[in-house]
Amino acid sequence: MAEIDQIAPEENEGNSNNLNLPTNQTLIFQNVSFQYQGNKELVLKNISIEIPENKTTAIVGHSGCGKTTLLRLLLRFYQPSYGEITLGNLNLNSVSLSQWRKSCAAVLQDGRIYNDSILNNIALEDENIDYEKLKQATQIANIEQEIVTLPLGYQTRIGETGRGLSHGQKQRILLARAIYQNPQFLVLDEATSALDSENEDIILTHLETFFENRTVVIAAHRLSTFKRADQIIVLQNGQIAEIGKHDDLILMQGVYFRLIKPQLSQNNIGQSVEI
Repeated sequence: MAEIDQIAPEENEGNSNNLNLPTNQTLIFQNVSFQYQGNKELVLKNISIEIPENKTTAIVGHSGCGKTTLLRLLLRFYQPSYGEITLGNLNLNSVSLSQWRKSCAAVLQDGRIYNDSILNNIALEDENIDYEKLKQATQIANIEQEIVTLPLGYQTRIGETGRGLSHGQKQRILLARAIYQNPQFLVLDEATSALDSENEDIILTHLETFFENRTVVIAAHRLSTFKRADQIIVLQNGQIAEIGKHDDLILMQGVYFRLIKPQLSQNNIGQSVEI
């Protein structure tokens, strides 16, 4: 606890800029490169892409290609080593960090479950819980029925790190948490990787409506998760290899086609099979 207390805040309150977010909320990466501290090799190299507002963008590629790093740059967990990220014509660093985080919600691979009730794990610090919104979030995440059948329902306590939950249940609670925040920007990093195909299909169907009028960025390996995206960005060795829609990239028979070919051949219609 003492070590945590001594960590410098990410942003000093007195220096934060509470600017209105621009009307144009397209996210633009301009020649962005990134390397982790103490590592000479660049993880991302000269990334120049646009993530259109109110559309779904998928980031795909083999493990280690830089997908998660790109999402963490977007959430401002890291700063680019080179280049800049803008929101419309405004440098993203000009926006107050707290303001930006309130506009975003994320389901990350290392998402945390707290030693508390299911209710508090979903609503977090919300003092005036919106139970209608809570019900919607758990329905979209397809976990409502499992919660209400518990003896204590939403007041059921779950252990730290999700002790007492299956990995799939933990992932669905994290997804319900992100949905409950009702964000303008939603980031999903392998958010359905632990789910069986039946649960995943139900959740993806529910999410189609929730994604409307939001900027969604998805990193995934499962074709079923990203094939309907408005834009698919293919990363290879930290660089942009291809950009396009699923059908167009298939016709190119390039990096994307080779990446998902095992799923297409095993399933014939591109249902969820792990690469």
